[in-house]
Amino acid sequence: MQIRVMRSLIGWTMFTCVTAAAATQASAESFAVPAELWDRPRSAAAVMAWAPVRQAVTAWLAQPAARLVVHHGPGQESQLQAEEIRAWLTALALEAERVTLRGDLKGTEPLLLEVMSDK
Repeated sequence: MQIRVMRSLIGWTMFTCVTAAAATQASAESFAVPAELWDRPRSAAAVMAWAPVRQAVTAWLAQPAARLVVHHGPGQESQLQAEEIRAWLTALALEAERVTLRGDLKGTEPLLLEVMSDK
């Protein structure tokens, strides 16, 4: 099982690198994380299977100096979800110092992944 997940992640990483090279650069791109992600068990493969997460990582990889900001709401649940997303992203080899949390969303808005260029 772990070998299959690792092969899947390696394949996804190669796909992402190729895709990232073709991605257009912008000063900021945002991707909303759907609430459905939290309704099921999560694994590295499951997290990366969600289009918003995959798109954010692809955009981040296309911009070597970019930061990935995880915007979350004021509540404890939202903060825990943001911390979990950051943990998954860093476990999947994103540089921890380039992934930050920001508690600036209102109410029950879904998490927002924002790729910000330092241009």
